[in-house]
Amino acid sequence: MSQPRRPRRSPLRRAGIAAIVIAALAIGWHYWHKREQAAEGGYRTETVQRGDIRVVISSTGTLSAITTVTVGSQISGLVTKVLVDYNAPVKKGQVLAVIDPSTYEAQIRQGQAQIASARAQLAQAQATLRNATLDYQRKADLGRQRLVAQSDVDQARAAMEQAQAQVRSAQAAIRQQTAATETTRVNLERTVIRSPVDGVVLTRKIEPGQTVAASLQAPELFTIAEDLSKMKIELAVDESDIGQVKVGQTVSFTADAFPDRRFHGVVDQVRLAATTTNNVVTYPVIVTVDNSDGTLLPGLTVNAEIEVSKKSGVLKLANAALRFKPSDGSPLAALQPQGPGQGGVGGGRSMLEGLRATAAGLGLSAQQQAVFDDALAQLQKRQAERAAQFRQQAAQAPQQGGNRLFGGGMRFGPTGGAGPDASMQAQIRARMRERLNQQFAAFRASLSEAQRAQWDAAVEAQLSAKRVSVYRLSKSGKPELVNIRLGVSDGSATEVMGDIREGDKIISGERAAGAP
Repeated sequence: MSQPRRPRRSPLRRAGIAAIVIAALAIGWHYWHKREQAAEGGYRTETVQRGDIRVVISSTGTLSAITTVTVGSQISGLVTKVLVDYNAPVKKGQVLAVIDPSTYEAQIRQGQAQIASARAQLAQAQATLRNATLDYQRKADLGRQRLVAQSDVDQARAAMEQAQAQVRSAQAAIRQQTAATETTRVNLERTVIRSPVDGVVLTRKIEPGQTVAASLQAPELFTIAEDLSKMKIELAVDESDIGQVKVGQTVSFTADAFPDRRFHGVVDQVRLAATTTNNVVTYPVIVTVDNSDGTLLPGLTVNAEIEVSKKSGVLKLANAALRFKPSDGSPLAALQPQGPGQGGVGGGRSMLEGLRATAAGLGLSAQQQAVFDDALAQLQKRQAERAAQFRQQAAQAPQQGGNRLFGGGMRFGPTGGAGPDASMQAQIRARMRERLNQQFAAFRASLSEAQRAQWDAAVEAQLSAKRVSVYRLSKSGKPELVNIRLGVSDGSATEVMGDIREGDKIISGERAAGAP
């Protein structure tokens, strides 16, 4: 017995069901969006996120070999042979080219003949000297016997001395001709152009049959790159950024010849020789690059980024929220910081959290950790006492309240708002630094040299960090003013520290009435 067939749903009915579901979702999203807007109270917000911030300095430069040698000629002549071409690998001492040596060979033969002539003159002078010496000796004996006049003796002595001078002159002529011949022999060796280093021929500027003239300066014949497995980039960094560039920083760069590949290098040198072009001052920064695979070529223009700093897993906030300043008639302008010890130069609670985080990264021993915990507990106790004192003063004179150092006093206003002047900030930081040094003196003494340097750098960074006030929406949607410290920035987002958490909504603007 056959079962009755189920009626099939028509396509129109399925489409209707789908439309109803989509409409329900749209209505739900609309009401949810309205609730979000209501919760935000008509403000545009940016959310505090956790992520990485990478600060880089951009510049352009040109790739070149680390050592480039220009091979020239010290003599003039006709080039008879060129034995290497572009891109040819060469070894030290290898013959690159030959200049016609016939002129120098002829000069050597001429010099040898002149040496032989000078030697013959020397032999003649020596014979004359021997004869003059014997004649003088004979006349000197006769003179002592008064058999010849004294004038004859003197004349014989003068003839002997003249012969001696002729011998010395002939000897000097031989030495002179020998030296001239040796000079010609050196120039003959220079007719063979050899490579001074191991490397690769980059350029060749001569052809066989070309005449080389080296009268004023050595002409350039070849350019040889010593080693292309390691190359360098000379970047021109603006004076406003050069203070952040340090030796050892990593550099990433691209070349138009290889658009899909990113290369890496290291800052090797920051040179002091500044260059001024159109009133713009730049400094040369030398970057070394590993080119073991031979991909990179000399002369390529590169676009480089010097990584000044990189922080991973930090809280960051869009810069739009840091630039926000409420209008004069806005209710936000009347807000005050929520309680003592959260802002100010000292930073109160945020400073304590920063110190705790710094100590956690030092790899402390159990004994060092105990000393730190004791110093931190005392600091927290002092802060609590100051906070209680502040609350008492604020209750008595609300208009004179405020956040002082570690619990009251001055605070930085919102970005662009009023705040203490530079001299007062410096005084506050100096007092803060002195108190920290006193409070953590025993802990600092227990650290190693490397730990102490890291601790001092971290404390100084917290003291000198810029502080601003931002407007945060509480969970109930009520705005409140909080003070935070700023860290590094990549231009679009900035590291934030202090009384702020991931997911907090920070006001970046005010919506006009009736605006979505």
